[in-house]
Amino acid sequence: MRRDREARLRRLAAIADERARWQSRREAAALHIEELHRRRAELNTALLAADAVPETIAAKRDALLDAIGAAEAARNEAADARAGAETLLTDADRISKAADGALSAAREERARAEAVLEAATARIAELRERIRDELDIAPAELAERAEIREDQELPPLDQAEKRAEKLKQEREQLGGVNLRAEEEAAEHEQRLQTLTADRDDLSGAIERLRRGISSLNREGRERLLESFEKVNRNFQELFTKLFEGGEAKLTFTESEDPLEAGLEIYARPPGKRLQSLALLSGGEQALTAMALIFAVFLVNPAPVCVLDEVDAPLDDANVERFCNLLDQMTRLADTRFLVITHHALTMSRMHRLFGVTMAERGVSQLVSVTLAEAERVAAE
Repeated sequence: MRRDREARLRRLAAIADERARWQSRREAAALHIEELHRRRAELNTALLAADAVPETIAAKRDALLDAIGAAEAARNEAADARAGAETLLTDADRISKAADGALSAAREERARAEAVLEAATARIAELRERIRDELDIAPAELAERAEIREDQELPPLDQAEKRAEKLKQEREQLGGVNLRAEEEAAEHEQRLQTLTADRDDLSGAIERLRRGISSLNREGRERLLESFEKVNRNFQELFTKLFEGGEAKLTFTESEDPLEAGLEIYARPPGKRLQSLALLSGGEQALTAMALIFAVFLVNPAPVCVLDEVDAPLDDANVERFCNLLDQMTRLADTRFLVITHHALTMSRMHRLFGVTMAERGVSQLVSVTLAEAERVAAE
């Protein structure tokens, strides 16, 4: 019975140890499951953010297309306004020419009437002088001197008609005189000057608008091409460093105008042919994207850059190249990089580590360590 009791006690102790081990494994599995759920939530968040990127780009593209359409509409309105001004100018020129013609005709008519009047006056004066000189009488005494009485027969009808016709012709030659011709001409001249000034102002505004649009487009193309050349050159150098060979380039597509063209990335890792970014593997795409991001940072650096698990699809050799390039970027671009990673090699190359630990169940705590200080303490 004592032996049975001791055997059963040993069995109970073994069962207790085994139960403790299984309890510990259960808690570790629960922690692992919770960590997997957290990672799945983070991956879902990143996936949703990546799904929203094409919509954002499409919205920006639509906004740019709307801005271009508004500029085209403004240009069309300016062209219509210019056409209307040219039509008004044509009408004003026609009216001015008609006014000039009417003024010239009025002046000619007035000059002709004045000449006829002067001739008639001179003729009357001449006749008066002839009457005085030849007859030595006053003109009122001519009928009496001619012995033409009131009851005396008039001259022959044909002579009277000829005389009357001659007088009618002389009267018609005098014609009517437009006394407001000069005032009307002055009004038309003032109106023509106003229309001409309006046309000049409108033409100047259209020309300034065209020069402004051309200047903006030219400056935009120059700045875009300059930035594109710098980014492309940096991209080629960084790609070669990351892949230790190969080549890559950025090219415009779909249009010769840089402001309307798209952008295509071509890469050739060592041992492969030149092809589009979409045809590369996941790791190659990640390295190529990092080379492009860092190339942009070299041209226009930002104070802070967040890299969220960019080394996930990379192997150890590529992670080492990525860390070397990251060190170089911190010296060249003066940018602080915040790297979110689960890769031990990447964490070993960072200056400072931040992590979240769960000392007690359900209680998270933020911890941080500076690797250089930790190495110094460890060495001491």
